[in-house]
Amino acid sequence: MSNTSYITQTGLNKLREELVQLESIERPKISTQIAEARDKGDLSENAEYDAAKEAQGLLEMRIAKLKETIATSRVIDESKIDTSKVQLMNKVKIKNLKNNAVMTYTLVSESEADLKAGKISVSTPIAQGLMGKKVGDKVDIKVPSGVMPFEIIDISL
Repeated sequence: MSNTSYITQTGLNKLREELVQLESIERPKISTQIAEARDKGDLSENAEYDAAKEAQGLLEMRIAKLKETIATSRVIDESKIDTSKVQLMNKVKIKNLKNNAVMTYTLVSESEADLKAGKISVSTPIAQGLMGKKVGDKVDIKVPSGVMPFEIIDISL
């Protein structure tokens, strides 16, 4: 069973580019490595052959996962995103009420998550706790280190 994931057009394009890269460049590279290792003789004691076959298996698994993600993705029309309450694709500015630290996160699909860029997956505890809330709402979010109180300062695109 596959779940539909919502994604931006940019995110979908990146997934498609990665798939093309894996299928047209990485797959032939591994096939060549396997052929070269096979030419070296006895396969029962050939570590290069085993490593190449394992790499091929991992690559094929990644390709299958990408194809599934692309097939089940639905592109979000960013012009129709509401900012009256927190939802997917919103940029949310929150304040940690314990230490007064202010953070800004954009809620994105799992495939687009990048903490360094301030993009967190909607499946994370913080995003789950913020979903559906409005500016000024105070929320207690359960995170691995305990419960953290936050206040929503701003919601934007």
